[in-house]
Amino acid sequence: MSHADRLARAALSRLAEPGDPRLTALVAELGAEELHRMLVEQRDPEGIRTDLAARLASSDPERELDQAARLGLRFVIPSDAEWPAQVGDLVRAGQLHERGGPPIGLWVRGPVRLDSLAGSVAIVGARSATSYGAQVAGELAAVAARAGFPVVSGAAFGIDQAAHRGAVAVDAPTVAVLACGADRVYPAAHQQLIDHIAATGAVVSEAAPGCAPTRIRFLARNRLIAALARGTVVVEAAARSGALNTANWAARLNRVVLGVPGPVTSAQSQGVHQLLRQGAATVVTSGQELLELVGDAGAHLADEPRGPVHPRDRLTSRHRQVLDAVPVSHGAGTDSVARAAGLGVVEVRSALTYLLGAGLVVQDGAGWRLAALAHT
Repeated sequence: MSHADRLARAALSRLAEPGDPRLTALVAELGAEELHRMLVEQRDPEGIRTDLAARLASSDPERELDQAARLGLRFVIPSDAEWPAQVGDLVRAGQLHERGGPPIGLWVRGPVRLDSLAGSVAIVGARSATSYGAQVAGELAAVAARAGFPVVSGAAFGIDQAAHRGAVAVDAPTVAVLACGADRVYPAAHQQLIDHIAATGAVVSEAAPGCAPTRIRFLARNRLIAALARGTVVVEAAARSGALNTANWAARLNRVVLGVPGPVTSAQSQGVHQLLRQGAATVVTSGQELLELVGDAGAHLADEPRGPVHPRDRLTSRHRQVLDAVPVSHGAGTDSVARAAGLGVVEVRSALTYLLGAGLVVQDGAGWRLAALAHT
């Protein structure tokens, strides 16, 4: 593709709000160059020019790209080898809150290439996270990152922050998708975290450099998080939550949607529990379960949880029946044990001999009684 296409996309990135479905549809139909030319020539497809007139007057995409490069940003477009092909699935995902379609281009700061994120995992959740939620998110992120699944989140307070820090803790790169320009820091309190992500991972935004975060940009950002990742994990989300919006996009994209259950009394987990109750998400309770669900078929299989194995578990039902008939503290003869067990004396004597060898019963002058091992 020509440099003109890159310039046109950079201009459209500045002119329109991220995820404007009118714009994404027209770019798919006409191409970025043609659409930009029409706008410059004061033609008004779908009423877009009327909405963008003020921004169009000051548009200078060549200067925009030069300034971005000086800030350490690159503008990745669909014709670039680095373009994450999976975001193309947004073409078929419809609209949600008047947002939709694949991005026109992506502004990126950091060494991680976007085409390496096809196997990534998004971990999102409540800003007002509990200590439980933050701990679980960090542990899930660390396990995923250590296994080679890049962690994608939104750099917000709470679960997002915990997810990024979980990846950083195991010296793995992580990716922050922002609702503001990739050259900005939001929230401001995460300056150090976002700077670290930019140095070791990637800070990504659909919004042009310098753009401030707005509600509509957060909604557009959520669809991008879901589209970049192979699966999305929701760790704590209230009944109304941006994380649920991300999960909704992931479902529309036929991605894996996972939910971490919390205490049934926790308001921060109401949204997650609703997803689970509706069958819209699969329960995940450990990093190994996460790997099994987002990994390739047959890889990272999680062990079924099992309780401890006790000596009694290895016995046949007849041996357990005899063992249950042996008294705890005082000895009893073979006949007495046989009567209590409801079995023949010969069979009971054979069973007691086996149980003696297994260390489950002892025999003394008073008869048979349970050994200490039988109490475990």
